[in-house]
Amino acid sequence: MRGRKLKLSNKQKWGYFFISPFILFFAVFQVYPIFLAFKNSFQKINLLEPEKAQFVGFENWVTAATDELFWKSVFNIFYNQIIFITLTFVIGLTFALLLKEITVAGSLFRTIYFLPVITSITVAMVLFNFVSSPQGPLQSLMMKWEIIKEPVFWRFSKWLPMPILAIFNSWKWFGVQMIIFLGGLASINQNVYEAADIDGAGWFKKLFKITLPLLKPQIIFVLTMNIINGLQMFTEVFMNFDLLGGPYNSGLTPVMYLYAKGFDKMQMGSAAAIGLLLALLIYTLTMLQMKILNSNKEEAIK
Repeated sequence: MRGRKLKLSNKQKWGYFFISPFILFFAVFQVYPIFLAFKNSFQKINLLEPEKAQFVGFENWVTAATDELFWKSVFNIFYNQIIFITLTFVIGLTFALLLKEITVAGSLFRTIYFLPVITSITVAMVLFNFVSSPQGPLQSLMMKWEIIKEPVFWRFSKWLPMPILAIFNSWKWFGVQMIIFLGGLASINQNVYEAADIDGAGWFKKLFKITLPLLKPQIIFVLTMNIINGLQMFTEVFMNFDLLGGPYNSGLTPVMYLYAKGFDKMQMGSAAAIGLLLALLIYTLTMLQMKILNSNKEEAIK
């Protein structure tokens, strides 16, 4: 085998030729920035004076790991995600179950429910801000029905920003989960339901004993993607708060804090350390998801 030259067929050469743009793009815009961020995380570097960078060892890492604002941003995003994941799971699964039963105009309803997903997040947030503002139609209606006594300025509240943003994101993204659940429901063998019907199982018993267990891969996938995307939330908070998340830092997220460190305070070394800490957190959660999926496969094989 030693000295034997690897010969590629014309088909393989054309294959490498066509995937080379992606490999180049991935290397330049994905791999290189990671190595650059890792290098910067050990330096004290100002964005305006990169030539004066100083090596500071693990100082940026220690500062980031002990930064109360960073952990406040992590707490905010987990607070947000608990509400968001619960809402989108319930809404997405409910609409998927309803659409599975609909035999007339199902495509029309799927399109209508998916519209928020394809709407620009900026446009959607402008509409949401108008509807939810103290002078907006929603609060006016709630005051008319005496649900609230006075207008609520949720951006200045200590605890309301994250639940309000979770409600917005639930409306914006539940369509994606609905489509994933619909795909999962379509893959379930109907003979299982027919056997359950013969045994006299009711709707709820079939839901909890058949549908939800067989949808487990889709549920775990959706849960993991929500956590990963949630940890990267930026546009929603950027449009509503200052770079530190407004009063009480209640709207601060990890990516917003990273942006403030890098482009407002010009501390690129600290920003790189925060970004890599966030990447480690996302990597840990992804590995946890893969471990759960693999354990499910092993159980299925047994």
